[in-house]
Amino acid sequence: MNEGRDEIAPAREIAHAGVRGVIAAMAMTGVRAFTVASGLVQQTPPQAIVRRRARGLMRRVPRRRRRAAVELMHWSYGAAGGVAFALLPKSVRQRRRWLGPLYGLLLWLAFELVQSPLLGLERAKQVRPVERAALAADHLLYGFVLSETRARPRS
Repeated sequence: MNEGRDEIAPAREIAHAGVRGVIAAMAMTGVRAFTVASGLVQQTPPQAIVRRRARGLMRRVPRRRRRAAVELMHWSYGAAGGVAFALLPKSVRQRRRWLGPLYGLLLWLAFELVQSPLLGLERAKQVRPVERAALAADHLLYGFVLSETRARPRS
């Protein structure tokens, strides 16, 4: 396979990117535990979405399992973001180390500017510079983990 060609990523690479997306979302969960506990973030975006748009669905989940269900949804979203990242041209993903963190920031901006208002989340109407900076930072981390700066094994 020619390393410089922009071909569709093989299924193995796409699956690997999905796993990286889950791990990156898990890393975000750790950062968010800190930012929520320290008062920098009042409510995480997944919690806000569930409270606003998925209350009926969450009523089916036992109360003691709801937090885990929210995390599983977030990790699934992270996996989807990882797969989407793998579908970017290979020449872009592998030669530009800064693309991962930029990708993470773009996902955050898409949530802030598009998804949040469309979902009718209160957070879209509030000015919260510290909270937004904390959420932008955890998305930078997501992109950094997703971009996997170490050399990948060859197929």
